[in-house]
Amino acid sequence: MDESAVAYAVLGWPDDGPTLRLDYRAFAYAGKFVMSSTGKAVAYAPERGDPSDPDAALAAAAFDADRTDADTLKLRYLTVRQDTRGGGLGARLAAFVAARAADRGFEHVAIGVNNAFSYEALYKAGFTWAGEESGLAELVLARPAGRPATADGERYRAGLDRFRERENLDDAERAFLDDRRNADPPAFVGAPDA
Repeated sequence: MDESAVAYAVLGWPDDGPTLRLDYRAFAYAGKFVMSSTGKAVAYAPERGDPSDPDAALAAAAFDADRTDADTLKLRYLTVRQDTRGGGLGARLAAFVAARAADRGFEHVAIGVNNAFSYEALYKAGFTWAGEESGLAELVLARPAGRPATADGERYRAGLDRFRERENLDDAERAFLDDRRNADPPAFVGAPDA
């Protein structure tokens, strides 16, 4: 999708109670966005509607303060509409949310990812693997809110190795990981303006 045809917006912070009714056939985790306990942000197509119009949504993020560290904003869910995946929308939306988190006084942003494609996208958004895994088979990635983290090639590849150890990889993820066996971290995409 042409990036000039995409806009980004925060629909609300957790205290605002925003909801977004995404089409479950087009978005993973769609049901998580109807809950009002997390903040929401979207990448959307303005020609299809305003930011809160689910038909305009191209990608969505749900977030709130980390339960154990009030200085960290935790991205709980990040989803990209199936027909627009692979174009960098998820990475740009994550970078956008991180910049807005800095504006709100958060020092760090973190997310757990459960597949190599998400791992790569979050690296593009300025996150790096924190060297930790959550109890949900997720690798924890983090970054300072106001700037991208410094990407280290060795740590990047070590995170990819964690995914390679998994038994349930499909052919696409295995090919993706094989392609990046000795790769350096991807380039940072930058945060779009609000």
